[in-house]
Amino acid sequence: MMALEAQTVLVWGAVACALAGLILFALWFHHHWQQRQQATRLSQVVDERLKGAAHTSQAPSQSRQTVEQIKMQAGSLGERWLKGRFGSSLLSEEDRVLVMNAGFKHIDVARQYFVLSRVGLSIFLIILFSLLPMTRRLNEYVPFVSVFLGFALGWMLPKWWLVRRVSQRRLRIAAELPLFVDLLRLLQGVGLSMDQTLHTIEREFHDVIPVMGSELTIAVEQYARGRTREQSLERIASGFTNEDLAVICRLIVQVDQHGGAMQEPLHRFGVRLREQRRLELKAKVGKLTVKMTGVMVLTLLPALLIITAGSGFLALFRGLSQVAGG
Repeated sequence: MMALEAQTVLVWGAVACALAGLILFALWFHHHWQQRQQATRLSQVVDERLKGAAHTSQAPSQSRQTVEQIKMQAGSLGERWLKGRFGSSLLSEEDRVLVMNAGFKHIDVARQYFVLSRVGLSIFLIILFSLLPMTRRLNEYVPFVSVFLGFALGWMLPKWWLVRRVSQRRLRIAAELPLFVDLLRLLQGVGLSMDQTLHTIEREFHDVIPVMGSELTIAVEQYARGRTREQSLERIASGFTNEDLAVICRLIVQVDQHGGAMQEPLHRFGVRLREQRRLELKAKVGKLTVKMTGVMVLTLLPALLIITAGSGFLALFRGLSQVAGG
């Protein structure tokens, strides 16, 4: 009996081991099958994406080529218009200064597009105003008024846009100047040269001071091409009508030529700039309080009169009505 029970236990143990082995094999096979399915799905998705990207890249490449061709043709047309006396009439000296100070990287291309936009916009607005019913009625009383309005607006709108862009850049330069002075003082204090300092500011801090960073990029490129430090910084010093910025540029040129410490002059200059900005903010707050006083008088005075003198006026009206009725 004991031998039979031992054999039975061994048989059941072998069966249990076999079942456990089958279960483990099934689990391993299921896991391996899932991995293979995921790998095949992933490869299919990647192939589909690559095929789609190839098709989409071909279309944008063709569209980019057409856009580049249009740009090249427009630029060559503007370049032909800029030559001779006709070009000087299309782009005066004041307009050239505005284009130079507007922050474009390629100034010659910007001038060509400016002239092209003037001519194209003038022609478009002349045609548009000639088709409008209101200007057609005005043409009956004043001949060629639509031509005059279209030409005047088409001629002046690009210039007004440039003037607005330049004024916004001047305001942003004035706001970025204190941080630029602090960065100069910090980088000069750690022992960097002037060239390394300007390179670090225009590369690492371009997102913090975008307008100043773009101008420094142009200045650094001009200096690398062989211009002197004074010539490369002339655009920044004279293009924004900012005396503080011109002083900083002169200080950079002096330190680059003759050497010397900049920490103490820059510290005093930064303190003066912060004090100046504090005074400007106080002036803005004073103007804002005066404006808000007018708004409060216009909005709150009627309500205050109704609350304070409303009962008196009601009593007066009642008394007058009783007297009139009596």
